[in-house]
Amino acid sequence: MPTRILPAVGDADAVRSLTTLLSQLPDAEPVAPVVDSTQLVDTLARLAAESVDELPEVVVVHERIGPVPALELIRDVALRFPAVGVILVTSDASPGLFQAAMDYGARGLVALPLSYEELASRVRAVAQWSAGVRRHLGSAVDVFTGVGGTVVTVSGAKGGVGTTLTAVQLALAAQASGRSAALVDMDLQAGDVASYLDIQFRRSVADLATITDISPRVLADAVFRHDTGLALLLAPGEGERGEEVTDRAARQIVTALRARYEVVVIDCGAQVSGASAAAIETADTALLVTTPDVVSVRGAKRTVRMWDRLQIRKAEETTVVVNRHTRATEIQPPLIQKITGTALAATAVPANFKELQAAVDAGRVHELDSRSTVKQALWGLAGELGLVNVPEGDRRGGRGSVGFRRRRDGGG
Repeated sequence: MPTRILPAVGDADAVRSLTTLLSQLPDAEPVAPVVDSTQLVDTLARLAAESVDELPEVVVVHERIGPVPALELIRDVALRFPAVGVILVTSDASPGLFQAAMDYGARGLVALPLSYEELASRVRAVAQWSAGVRRHLGSAVDVFTGVGGTVVTVSGAKGGVGTTLTAVQLALAAQASGRSAALVDMDLQAGDVASYLDIQFRRSVADLATITDISPRVLADAVFRHDTGLALLLAPGEGERGEEVTDRAARQIVTALRARYEVVVIDCGAQVSGASAAAIETADTALLVTTPDVVSVRGAKRTVRMWDRLQIRKAEETTVVVNRHTRATEIQPPLIQKITGTALAATAVPANFKELQAAVDAGRVHELDSRSTVKQALWGLAGELGLVNVPEGDRRGGRGSVGFRRRRDGGG
């Protein structure tokens, strides 16, 4: 049986040289290469959804693949598709990198410039390993199926602008529409999702920080299942434990959640940490909540500029949501869009705290009256972002910009 090999290479010249050599290997069946990390994971997920047997035996990852770094991508593939063997192609063949690649889940390393003999030897060995894994595990191979859910991050221009309420209601709207939804509190030192939903919990996102293989069972153990059906992954009760969640751990956690839920909403708070930055960078949609006042708008502009400097997110890839909006306010949404240089959500959330106060004080925001104008606006925002199942005939166009959503099919 031929060995199916999937190259993941972003550089055009490297693609040509690698595919040429792979096509010369005996019993090799190279498939069409993928050009970035997102396309690779989506391709493998689509094949796994059909059958584990449809997965290639070998994936060859080039060191310059992006946007997710090569080692992080290898960890992702090893986590989600344990019967697929990964080979790293790199110009650095040092013992240190070799050990790191093995720690991240690679089954082999090939040095650049490519050698036919070395590549053939590695592919043969990894293909045999993959076949052995499938033979021993049979149908019990545990993979994350599905092409991956939609990830939305919700950040605040400053504290107190309504970030957590927005995140909670977006997740509730998705769940109520029939989609499986997870809500993550990535405001690691000051997260309030548990307080808004009046729940007591033992496990938190910090409990996943040191786990290198987040299997579906491990993830399920860390998630709190709310009465509404929402899956909650909460911030640690002890704020100092937030430091345990590194950017690398956050990427792995988001990847695991994306693979198990159709919608993942992440409350990132108003402070940027390594973990929240990683979540914002990898999200399909990044929301920035602000109120229509000078201090908040300045905070929004400052945040957008910082994200751009740190290469977390470009301004045009960020969507501003205006909360506590009134027609009488001097600063209107179009002006905020112009100041920040971002996209603008067509839905502005009205100022009506009296509707919210009782539910917020009781920690029962999930029981907010459906007649609430604030709830209606936030659930409308969920529809605008494509987070809810809406009958085709009920879709309506909104005013303004719907916002930027990153394509996950290999496009920009």
